[in-house]
Amino acid sequence: MRVGIVGGGQLARMLALAGIPLGLHFVFLDPAKDACAAELGEHLCGDYDDERLLAQIAERCDVVTYEFENVPETSIEFLSARVPVFPDARALATARDRLNEKSLFRELDIDTVPFVPVDSLSTLQQAVTTTGLPAVLKTRTMGYDGKGQAVLREEADIEKAWRELGGVPLILEGFAEFRREVSMIAVRGRDGEERFYPLAENIHRDGILHISRSRPGDALEKQAQEYAKRLLEKLDYVGVMALELFDTGDELLANEMAPRVHNSGHWTIEGCVCSQFENHMRAVVGLPLGATDATGAAAMVNFIGEIPPAEQLLALPGVHLHDYSKAAKPGRKVGHVTIVSKDDSEATIPDALLR
Repeated sequence: MRVGIVGGGQLARMLALAGIPLGLHFVFLDPAKDACAAELGEHLCGDYDDERLLAQIAERCDVVTYEFENVPETSIEFLSARVPVFPDARALATARDRLNEKSLFRELDIDTVPFVPVDSLSTLQQAVTTTGLPAVLKTRTMGYDGKGQAVLREEADIEKAWRELGGVPLILEGFAEFRREVSMIAVRGRDGEERFYPLAENIHRDGILHISRSRPGDALEKQAQEYAKRLLEKLDYVGVMALELFDTGDELLANEMAPRVHNSGHWTIEGCVCSQFENHMRAVVGLPLGATDATGAAAMVNFIGEIPPAEQLLALPGVHLHDYSKAAKPGRKVGHVTIVSKDDSEATIPDALLR
């Protein structure tokens, strides 16, 4: 079976690495000539909205998926008219627009911070009276890894934030006072079967995920699963979905969902019976889902900008290296390591990885 993936970055690469042992073959659409997934299949080099290349994917592939939600909706709609696409266009339209996303959370009784759509300086000034300060002004689409947002801490920040971000659809969100950030990775098959991974606890640095730890049996795991389940079923979802949440100490507040495999689930490659990547492949092609049970305590550390020498990393106990074969560049995710311990309640991250 041939699978098309819109996007050719590290997520597409890890999807292909999980799918090749299942007998799957891959076609990637990505504008980068050096797309890191390209060596694992056929690479169609061009824009995500190039209908000529989209038509080639539809003709050559049995099913199509995508690696990130900034794919144009029109591209997924174009493909969907010609070949099965999972997750579908509805899931993408919900997740790529923060207002659609937050509105769905509210519809499903999934708690969130207060939020208000913003389309002018005057509506921003009025929105602050609803959310209070501090608050976060975000672009409704295309933001990721801390991009496309500004924190408003006092009234003097309002006009500055508008100057920085105004001109595109925005949303103002109340500021969450939280103990920790967590995420739930869930998967749903074409037959409606659902599986849930252990809750992950996440630490960000400069707006980018730095460390993710598995927390099997966490006291809030069932609530996070229930929230994810509501989304999966409402959207008639197929594939892996990530739900990012704030733990305030009293409740879980949903931050955002991702209709794809997710950085905070990378630890599942070594840390679970069946990884998020293999389960996404199983789901979209219609195979039975694999077990999501943890194989031990696991932690993941991201490498941003550059990767330390492999000989240094692999000399550390229990470390598994994933090099994405991407050129070093400030702010770019270029690889990660996973640490798994079968005996301890928490995987110990070597001090050398915490600097």
